[in-house]
Order: sequence, then structure tokens, then C-alpha cells
Amino acid sequence: MSRVCELTGKKAMVGNNVSHAMNRTKRRFNVNLIKKRFFIAEEDKWVTLKVSTSALKTINKIGIVAALKDARSKGFLK
Repeated sequence: MSRVCELTGKKAMVGNNVSHAMNRTKRRFNVNLIKKRFFIAEEDKWVTLKVSTSALKTINKIGIVAALKDARSKGFLK
């Protein structure tokens, strides 16, 4: 399973670990993902999504229906 947010498309970034001696080694910054079930009242069904915590805050603010509509318009969902 890929570590990609299904609503925002966020995925891991690449950076460096930097020591005191300024030695650099590659590392990954993974996305903070949560597998969460949402109830869509209009369709009367449950949907399970892997979303980032920032997307979860957006869902709490604007609602799941608006967030899904926005994700579809940006091409993240079918």
C-alpha cells in the first residue's frame, strides 16, 4: 500500500539528515496518514479512506461531502 493521502495527494518527501560535522545522508519525511471511516449521509453508506491529518482537519471544517467534491475536481479521486 502506498503512503499517499487519498484526498490531497500528499506523499513522502526526501531530505537530508545533517550531523554536527555537517555530514549529510538521505532520509524520507513520511506523511502522517490515518485510515478513517466516514459516513456519507446523502448516499447512506460508509467510506474508508487513508487521509493525512491535515486533510482530516479540513474534513472537520468543511465536511466530508465538500472535501470529496474538491478532491474529485483536483483529480485525486475518480
